Order: sequence, then C-alpha cells, then structure tokens
Amino acid sequence: MALIVTGTIGIDTLHAPTGSAERVLGGSCSYFAAAASHLVPVRVVGAVGGDFPAEHASLLGSFKGVCLKGLERRPASRTFAWGGRYLDDMNRRETLFTELGVLEEAPPKVPADYRDSRFVFLGNTHPSVQMDLLNQFPDRELAVCDTMDLWINVARPELLALLAKVDGVVLNDQEAMQLTEARNARAILDLGPRFVVVKKGEHGAILAHREGVATIPAFPADAAQVVDPTGAGDTFAGGLMAHVARTGRGDLATVQQGMAWGTVMASFTIEAFGLDRLARLDARQIDERMRRFQTAAKVG
Repeated sequence: MALIVTGTIGIDTLHAPTGSAERVLGGSCSYFAAAASHLVPVRVVGAVGGDFPAEHASLLGSFKGVCLKGLERRPASRTFAWGGRYLDDMNRRETLFTELGVLEEAPPKVPADYRDSRFVFLGNTHPSVQMDLLNQFPDRELAVCDTMDLWINVARPELLALLAKVDGVVLNDQEAMQLTEARNARAILDLGPRFVVVKKGEHGAILAHREGVATIPAFPADAAQVVDPTGAGDTFAGGLMAHVARTGRGDLATVQQGMAWGTVMASFTIEAFGLDRLARLDARQIDERMRRFQTAAKVG
C-alpha cells in the first residue's frame, strides 16, 4: 500500500480578495501529502534550501502518516518560492514572482527504503525528471503523473515517453485538448496510460479509463467557503491516490471513488490559506463531508 509523492515543496506568498498570507508552506508535494495522509501513510521526496523555515518542516511533519525521510535539505541553496494574486473571480490568478531555487538543480534522491513503494504519484515537473524518478520504483503497481501546458509545449517528446510508461495522468481540460488537439479525453489513452483524469474546475472532473468513462461533479459551491484556491488540484490528486493505494486497485470504479475523495479533500483546502485547514481536519469531519457529497452527487 506504500504511497509516495514527488514534487515541489515551496514557500508561497498569496493574495486574494479574502486576504493575504506571506511565506506560507506550499508546493504540489506539500498539498498532496497533507491531503493523502488523512487516508493513508505517505512518503515524501522533495528538496528545499537553507532558507526553508523550521516551522514549515514541523508543519508538514505534524500530519500523521507523513514520512519525511525523502526531504532533502540543501543549506547552500534556496527553496522554490511562488507568489500569486487571485482576482475577484478566483478561478483567475496572476503570478507575481517565481523563484526556482532548488528546482534548477539536480532532483532529490529517492531513499533506498522508499524504492519498494507500490503506488507512485509524480508531481508536476519536467517530464525527464519525472521519468528518472519513475525508474527508481521497480516494484510499483500503479504510477500516475501530473503535468501542465508548459511541458506540453517545450518537452512534448519527453512527456509522450513518460505517458507510455505511467498508468494514469491528471491534467485540466485545456491541457488535455492541447495534448491531443481533440476534445475527447479518451484520445489520451492511445498515448499509453490506463486512465486519464481531466479536471474541469467548477464543472467537476471526467475519468477516461480503458474500462469506460465516468464523471464526478464539483463539490456544491454553497457548502464550502472559498478563501484560497491554491493547492486544490494537488489535494484532489492526494485524495484520489490515497483511496487507490488503500484499496490496492486501479479499476474504473475505484478511480471514480478516488475522485470523490479527492473532491472532498480539495473542498477543505480552499477554506483557508495554505495548509491551515488540512492541518485542522479530523476523520469525523472528512467522513461527514464525504457523506454529504455522496448524497448530493449520488456517487458511491
């Protein structure tokens, strides 16, 4: 059942109509691990610089089930940092700054006792880095990657090689169309994966699987207050992969159920800046919201 995530661990500065947050813990790996850890143990592989605040490491380590043996600290380097501002329509945002820091260096090494991981999530980064990390898990049962429009544009051959090796891919609808030049998510299956999850924001998500097609609606807009949308997609992936890992299956029904868990976890993330809401979660709150979502969305 061992679930592992690779990706960015960073320092975010966030501005939204609801307020601001300076230098909070962020990064795809952080959000994914925080969400997944509420359902299954999760191993983290990432790198930070000497400027990474001790309280951020403590926060990430405070999530029960998060293992940080793969968190590589580089004293002479700087941590990845990102700043963004959300507009009144919080589906839209503008990037204020990006400081790549350790992302311009060699990727972190996978600890020897992590190499037996069965379920692997490759957070968004250059496809060649994702491929290198993927090859370090010889016993994997299911591997899923995230990607973005940048890599579709500038690293398409490397991305296509990666898609031929992974079992699943998560991306948004614009990226899916860009990748295949078609509106049919099933076209991505021809590139190699067993399934593709296409995120459609307020319209939910679509699952194209070799066994068939399924959809999942978004969480009801009036049931969760949107404070900060940052990390929603990463926590969606965390909930999805955690459910797949704890069941040990990657069939159509299981992945669809995983999407429901991902939707619920993301609905908590957006209620506060950074990882604050995920840090205050307990199992009772998660189960209660899952029941509400199942009732409203009629999903199993």
